[in-house]
Amino acid sequence: MNHMRTRLLLGVSLLSTGLLAGAFSYGAANLVPTFNSVPIDMRLDFHTELMKMNGITMQAAMAVSALSSLALAALTRERTRVLTATAGLLTVASFLITRFGNVPINGRIKQWAATAPPADHPEILRRWELFNDARTCTAIAAFAILIYVALRQTGRRATEHH
Repeated sequence: MNHMRTRLLLGVSLLSTGLLAGAFSYGAANLVPTFNSVPIDMRLDFHTELMKMNGITMQAAMAVSALSSLALAALTRERTRVLTATAGLLTVASFLITRFGNVPINGRIKQWAATAPPADHPEILRRWELFNDARTCTAIAAFAILIYVALRQTGRRATEHH
């Protein structure tokens, strides 16, 4: 039973962390350059609308990723425990970067969309992009660690059967 629960948690953590890393990567590779190539008023309007949806979906992905990885750490031992706990903490880092870095700036962007951006808006938007890059990196690192854990377990099972 414990083995099945561990495999299920690994699957959930891989899926949710992969979705999180993929969504952040897509945003960094495609949305941010698009934001930077359109007029500022269009960027502000689109950014504001996008954040309404992201507030729900991205927080859910971060929560499932962190909780499943940390639960997996609680059920495993030794190196696997350290690796899965690290993946969970990296996901928590993505959440903290988002909550204390991106979200406050998103609130300002929402205000600018209704009024006008301040003179220093390019610097503030650059800061938002740095936070976005940081949370993307932590999510990708968490996903890479979980892939390693899964491959390691698959390799162990293959050698046990031969």
